[in-house]
Amino acid sequence: MTSYALAVDVGGTFTDAVLISSAGGCWTDKALTTHEDIMSGFFCAADLVLKQAGIPFSRLDDVITHATTVITNLLIERKGGNCALITTEGFTDVLYIRDEHRYDMFDPQIEYPEPLIPKSQTYPVRERVSAQGRLISAVDEAQVRNIAQTISDNDIQSVAVCLLNSYANDINERRVKQILEREVTGLQVTLSSDIAPQIREYPRTSTTSINAYATPFSLPYLNGLTDQVRARGSKLKPLIMLSNGGVIGAATAALQPVRMIESGPAAGALAASLLSKTYGVRDLISFDMGGTTAKACLIQGGEPLITGEFEVDRRYRFKPGSGMPTTVPTLDMIEIGAGGGSIAWVDDLGLMKVGPESAGSSPGPACYGLGGEQPCVTDADVFLGILDAKNFLGGSMPLDEAACAQAISSLALKLNVSDQEAAYGIYSVVGEAMAAAARTHATERGVNYRGLPLLAFGGAGPIHACYVAEQLESNKVIFPRMASVLSAFGTLVTPIRIDLARSNLMKLAQMDWIIVDVLMSEMVAEGKEALVNAGLSSDSIGYSFSVDMRYIGQQTEVTVPLGRDFPTEKDSESFAYMFEQEYQNVYGLSLGDMEIEIVAWRVSAFSLSESRFVDREVDVRPGSPKGQRSIYLGSGVLTADVYDRETLGREQTLQGPCIIEERETTILILPNWRATVASDGAVVAERIGGS
Repeated sequence: MTSYALAVDVGGTFTDAVLISSAGGCWTDKALTTHEDIMSGFFCAADLVLKQAGIPFSRLDDVITHATTVITNLLIERKGGNCALITTEGFTDVLYIRDEHRYDMFDPQIEYPEPLIPKSQTYPVRERVSAQGRLISAVDEAQVRNIAQTISDNDIQSVAVCLLNSYANDINERRVKQILEREVTGLQVTLSSDIAPQIREYPRTSTTSINAYATPFSLPYLNGLTDQVRARGSKLKPLIMLSNGGVIGAATAALQPVRMIESGPAAGALAASLLSKTYGVRDLISFDMGGTTAKACLIQGGEPLITGEFEVDRRYRFKPGSGMPTTVPTLDMIEIGAGGGSIAWVDDLGLMKVGPESAGSSPGPACYGLGGEQPCVTDADVFLGILDAKNFLGGSMPLDEAACAQAISSLALKLNVSDQEAAYGIYSVVGEAMAAAARTHATERGVNYRGLPLLAFGGAGPIHACYVAEQLESNKVIFPRMASVLSAFGTLVTPIRIDLARSNLMKLAQMDWIIVDVLMSEMVAEGKEALVNAGLSSDSIGYSFSVDMRYIGQQTEVTVPLGRDFPTEKDSESFAYMFEQEYQNVYGLSLGDMEIEIVAWRVSAFSLSESRFVDREVDVRPGSPKGQRSIYLGSGVLTADVYDRETLGREQTLQGPCIIEERETTILILPNWRATVASDGAVVAERIGGS
C-alpha cells in the first residue's frame, strides 16, 4: 500500500508544502504565510498539495515534518511571553553586562540588543555551588517562595532559572523549579542545567532566557499543531526541524524552542548537503533566498558546518558579538534581510539600500496588490521582465503591474534616475549584499570561497544566483528540482536527531573516567527518551560522540569527533593524540608540550533509518522555447528565450540570457552563461565568459 509523507516549511512570506509517496509521486505548492494565525497558512499549503494528489489528510501515514522561522521572528520582533529570570545573588546584571566584549572597538555608539527579560523581572536568590560542583549553600527556600508570589502577582508566564555553576551541580536549580511549580499553577520553568549545561555564564543565561521567552508561544503552537493533525484524522505525531539539522517530536520541541531558531534555514542546508553528494560536488555554497531573508551555508566534504554557538538578532549583521548568543548546536550559516519582500529605500546620503525590513506576506510587495506601496525586490524582478506577472505561482496569483510600476517610479524619482535604472539598482544591490555576506562567512572560517559552486534554491534564489555567483568569482550554479520548496523537502531527508552537550572541566592527565561515564550515560538516556517520544524504537537509534578540548590557558575549544562508539581504551595518550591531530587540522600547528583540558562532552542521538528520496529522470527530448521576453540587465534591453522547466530534456543546453519558468520560481540565466539539464532535471549553469 502506498504511504504518504508531508513536509511544511513556514517562512516569513510563503508557507511551502511538499508531499511525497512511497510510489515515487511528488507534489509541491505554496501559500502566503498567515502571521496572525500560523496554523491557517500551514493547513492551507498542506491542502493544496493533498488536492493535487487527490487524497485526504487522513491518508498521511508516513511522517509529517515541519520547519519554521516563527521562533526567530518572535525573538527579533519581541513578541514572546511575559518572562522572569532567577539567578544567583550578585549576578542579576549578567544580561546587561554580557561578557564585556566590544564587537567594534572604535564605535563610541555601539549597540546591543535589549535583553529579553528586563532588570525589573530579574530576581536574585541566595545559594552557592562551587566550580567543582560542591554544594556550598542550599537555596534560600523562603526567598524563592516570595519570588513565586511576585511572579504570580505580575502574571508572569515563564521563568528562566540560571544559577552559578549549575552545569556542574544542578541541585539548587531543581529545588527552585520544585518550589515554583508548587506555588504557581501553569508556570513554565526553563533550567539552564537542562537547556544549556555548559560553562560561560553569559551565553548560558542568554540561552536559558531565550528558551523561557519563546516557550509561552511554542508550547500552545506545537501542541495545537498536534491536536489539529489528530482532528484531521491522521494518527501521526508531527516532527519539528531543529537548528542542528535533525528533527524531533513536537512535544520535545515545544519545551525547547531555542533549538528551533534556525529551523527553516537548517532544513535547506541539509537538503543542499544531500544534493552535493548526489551531484558529486562535495564543496559548495548553499544559497537560499526566500521572500524575507537570504541564507548562505558552506558545505564541505558533503556536510554542512556545525557550530556550538549561534547569535540571534545581531545589531550589525556581519559583526559577531552584536547579537544574543545561544549555546545549542546549530548549522553554521549566515542570514541577512535580503529576500523577495525586502524593501528598497533611500538613506540620508541619497544612497539606495535594500532591506533588512521586509514587506512580508502582508501587505507584501506592491505587485501583490494587497496594499503594499513600497518598492521591493520582487517588484524589481517584475519590472525588469524577469518575472511574468500573469504567470506568478502558475497564474494562481497574478501580480499587479501598475502598482509595481508606481512603486519603482517613486523610488526612481528620489534617486533621480530612470525607472529601469532604479529597478536594476535593487536587483544588483541585493545580489551584492548576499555576496558580501557569503564572503564574510567563508573568510571568517578560513575557507577560500572563490570558485566554489553555488546550489541555489528558495523562491527568489534562482532569480539572483548567477549574479551572486559572478560576485563570488564562481563559475557554476546548480538549480535543483523543487528549488522553491527545498527547505520543506529537506525536513523529509534528514534523520530524527538531537545533539546534547555537558561541560565538565578537567585536566586530561587527571581524567576521572567514572564521572565521564556518568555524563555520557545521562546524555545517551536523554537522547534516547527524546527520540522514543518522537516515535522511534530503541533499537533504531544510533549515537555518536565527541569532546571539546583545548590547551590550558586558551579560551576556545576544538571539537574532537570520537565516532559512533565511545572509545573503550580510556587512556589520556590516545585522547591527546586525537586532539593534537584535530588542532593541527584547524590551526596548522600543535603545541605538544602544553597541558590539555577537557571542556565539554557531546552526544548525538539519531535515527538509523534511511532517508526518503524522490528519484526521477527527465525525458530525453529537448524542449523548445514557449516565447521570448524583453529584460533589462543594466547594460540595456535584451531578448531572452523563455522555457517551461517541465519540458526541458536531458542534456539539453540553453544559452543565456534565458528564463526558465516553473510554477513556484523562475531561473534567470545571465548572458555569458550556459545551462545544461541533468538526468534528474537539475539545471547546471556554467559561466563561459566575462561578466
